[in-house]
Amino acid sequence: MAKRKSKDHHDLGLMSEAEPPRQTLFGWLRGRFFAGIVIAAPIAISIGVVSWLITVIDARVKPLLPPILDPETYTNIAIPGVGVLVAIVALTLLGAVATNLIGRAALRLSDRILSRIPVVSNIYNAFKQLFELLGSGEQGNFQEVVLVEYPKRGTWCLGFLTARAKGEIKTKLSLDYVGVFVPTTPNPTSGFLMYIPDSEVIHLKMSVEEGARMIISAGLVVPDEMPMEEEERAKLTPPQDEAPADETDPAPDSTPARADP
Repeated sequence: MAKRKSKDHHDLGLMSEAEPPRQTLFGWLRGRFFAGIVIAAPIAISIGVVSWLITVIDARVKPLLPPILDPETYTNIAIPGVGVLVAIVALTLLGAVATNLIGRAALRLSDRILSRIPVVSNIYNAFKQLFELLGSGEQGNFQEVVLVEYPKRGTWCLGFLTARAKGEIKTKLSLDYVGVFVPTTPNPTSGFLMYIPDSEVIHLKMSVEEGARMIISAGLVVPDEMPMEEEERAKLTPPQDEAPADETDPAPDSTPARADP
């Protein structure tokens, strides 16, 4: 009877619901294996990069140390990180020397010499401006990620809000314009500066670090979506039409009143 019923359904063109395929043991093991890779790979890569940096710095700094300052002279054991510690102390002393009168004079002289070498000057000036920006603490004006409509309508690019237009730029534009630095992918240190009206900028809640990671990864690393505020949700929600009048209300009587004779 059951076979006949299923045959009748087949004749009528009716298909029974397909049961979901059962997961095999090999499929379950393969899924857990790739899940473990996703968890362990970032940790292993980070540890490997740090270990590689320590090894490279130790290989460059340790040969410069005199035997009396090398811990391996007394312990006969290779201690990793000694070169990193020595480099940190040396850079701290260099910064202390550079802040006095003699150090500033020496820095000005070296800066003048390096700035006049044809090929080295471009590299030196670029990295000098970058590290001066990172070390001056003035990157506080660079703490907001925005979206700007560029290069044409309907296309948007990621940028960093620098500061509002000031001085001659504000006088010439005569509007509330803001400066936006639009970096290039995958190198966020290069790009171009553009001034656009503040009303045409979409302000994002992601941090500058998250925006830089998104640019470096060409959009593959995207931060999680943050909850939208009620004011922003109200701006994006289209206004609803007014409700029609209640049809149950009696319409006003438009027939003229008949005069009594």
